[in-house]
Amino acid sequence: MKKVALSVLMTALLAACSSAPPADPNAGKTTAPVTGSETKPATVDLTQGSELNKANNPLTDPNNILSQRRVYFDFDSFVVKPDFQPLLSAHAKYLLANKDAKLIIQGNTDDRGTAEYNLALGQKRAEATKKVLLSLGVPESQLESVSFGEEKPLEPGQTEEAWSRNRNSNLVYKGESAQ
Repeated sequence: MKKVALSVLMTALLAACSSAPPADPNAGKTTAPVTGSETKPATVDLTQGSELNKANNPLTDPNNILSQRRVYFDFDSFVVKPDFQPLLSAHAKYLLANKDAKLIIQGNTDDRGTAEYNLALGQKRAEATKKVLLSLGVPESQLESVSFGEEKPLEPGQTEEAWSRNRNSNLVYKGESAQ
């Protein structure tokens, strides 16, 4: 008996929750046909807008120091060279002026050494770069550091030039792709 009462109660609740489909507000109305001469497809030139945005964005303007995103390191080192102080100062000023901006610092190495060693060295490079930005007043909440070790070489090859280009920290703002 309890099962039957429970079934009836559940059926009643489900029926009470159901509703009729909304009536079509245009039912019974007629509309005038549209002729081809009255309508034209809308066109938007997306390339013009994106070029305009690139020109006004200091992060992508090649004439602005903020478009430079690499801090290079010596072999087996994670010391940020004084040469990169102006670059990091410019990024610090940008981050301080744009509180919603988030920077991912990607530590990279050349392919000499073990994968484990290079991951650790890449992390130390990212952290060293982050430490400079923190010392310039950037809140830690705007910074993230990650190591790619030898996994994302900027320049493949087994030459000193390739190795030196691969020893870097890459500065990538959230929402943009890595360079």
